[in-house]
Amino acid sequence: MKIGLVMSGGAVHGMAHLGTLKALTELQIPIHALSGVSSGAIAGAFYAAGFAPEEIFEIATRISYWQLARPAFNKRGLIRLDNLEKEFVKYLGNKTFEDLSLPFYICATDLRQGTTIYFSSGELIKPLLASNTVPVLSPPVEYQNYLLVDGGLLNNLPVECLVNITDFRIASHVNPMNSEAELKTFRSILERTCHLAVNNTVEPRLSFCNLVIEPPLLKYFSLTDLKNARKMFEAGYEHTLSLSDKLLALKD
Repeated sequence: MKIGLVMSGGAVHGMAHLGTLKALTELQIPIHALSGVSSGAIAGAFYAAGFAPEEIFEIATRISYWQLARPAFNKRGLIRLDNLEKEFVKYLGNKTFEDLSLPFYICATDLRQGTTIYFSSGELIKPLLASNTVPVLSPPVEYQNYLLVDGGLLNNLPVECLVNITDFRIASHVNPMNSEAELKTFRSILERTCHLAVNNTVEPRLSFCNLVIEPPLLKYFSLTDLKNARKMFEAGYEHTLSLSDKLLALKD
């Protein structure tokens, strides 16, 4: 049986993907193909490049997104991600998709055509950067005649690319919604608005997934709460282990 793993976007919630990957590794669940968007694309790219989940966690928490950002001074966005690109190159070098240990798909959005674009061959860094480019906040990435931004804008659970190449698909979804949260600040209302819009792209794709891993504890953390990154990592790890009976059955 060929098993595919799709990892959603979710900003700092993406740390839970690393906990899930650690648990899957310990349970010796073989992953034959990966897909990811935004923070899920980062987790997937580094994992497929040979980094252990704990290593990726240390890299991801060493320098924050905001420390890497620089003022853009142009009409397409407020901050540039040149330094983020340099960090990707620092660890991934000039790797291509073909250099990775297993098939890997990165999801991005093409603003010109308003469509989801999958990348699975050629240069790795540009698609990875594009999938983490927040519209309006950062200028789009121009690559292969596309004008690219975060794939989560249209598809925050890019599972379609795995349907024809895998028999069983696991979704690592890191955006459970806390319906009891108090929405009393501008930030909380903005985050909830984005949360609802993004999750609306997930629901129709769950039917393509045979097992969904969605750590419920994540609903208590903000999407930008880097100080609790370790707790999110552990939430992904513990919740995945709680599903070990279902996961180990795949090996049989």
